[in-house]
Amino acid sequence: MSTTTHHLTTPPAPWKQTFESHISKLPSPEFVLTSLHPCPPGSLTPYVPRLRYCIYRGMWGALPDNKHNAAPRNPPLFDSDMPTFTTDVRMQKVGDIFASSPGKADREALVQGSGGGGPVEAVWWVKEVGTQWRVRGEAFVVGRDIDEGEGSGSGVRTVKSEVGVRMRRTDDGKEKGKEEGEWSWGRELTAHFGNCSPGMRGSWRNPPPGTPKNGQEPDKDHQLGQKVEDLHDPIARDNFRVVIIRPEEVEQLDISDPATAKRFKYTFVVEKGQGAEGKGEWKVEELWP
Repeated sequence: MSTTTHHLTTPPAPWKQTFESHISKLPSPEFVLTSLHPCPPGSLTPYVPRLRYCIYRGMWGALPDNKHNAAPRNPPLFDSDMPTFTTDVRMQKVGDIFASSPGKADREALVQGSGGGGPVEAVWWVKEVGTQWRVRGEAFVVGRDIDEGEGSGSGVRTVKSEVGVRMRRTDDGKEKGKEEGEWSWGRELTAHFGNCSPGMRGSWRNPPPGTPKNGQEPDKDHQLGQKVEDLHDPIARDNFRVVIIRPEEVEQLDISDPATAKRFKYTFVVEKGQGAEGKGEWKVEELWP
């Protein structure tokens, strides 16, 4: 857990239990993700929205159990209220997350590792309970460089600082003798890779997505329909990324009964405390639906 600055003292989000209960009712936990895509120089607006469907993979630090996942797991020292999804570094959404971040990393060489921090919005429609969930916040990308030690790049430091501050110690994590060094960012990344099916892992060996075919056949290392069993397959792991959404605002819109429809907005606020650790708190406000 090295280079993480500090952790806020934050209770579990008041919306988390209901959110996870609702998501568990979906046949597939799909959601729509919006990122900001930079426009060419001279455009009338600096960014345009980009939307795509993604699959929710659980909260960061609390990966769902999977009996088919052979990857080593971290001890249960941390939990969070930060949704995750997996993607390919060659996908446009990764570049969007970096380019719209405070650092405005807009060159391919700058988006190959961990980092980001660009604004995103994620929306789930859970028809089974007539509820829409909208999560607004910043997205951070976790790559294979995440466990680099001293001298790690600014992207690694950004992720560990900005994500780490919202990682909440569990009861196990608070026990005497439990050191943060027992928890590894790289181990968590590999566990996410292992939680994907062999066919999904194989997708990270596809030809570069979105690039022209130009009548060419892909090389032997980049073929469609592959299955990957090796948790450390070098090509798949080079392309594999976990993206963490750090929520700043969550809206829950319940229209299951139009006569009693409800809408709640949860906003994360930080109160600075003495010493390194401050206090984070979710403020709730009821709105007209």
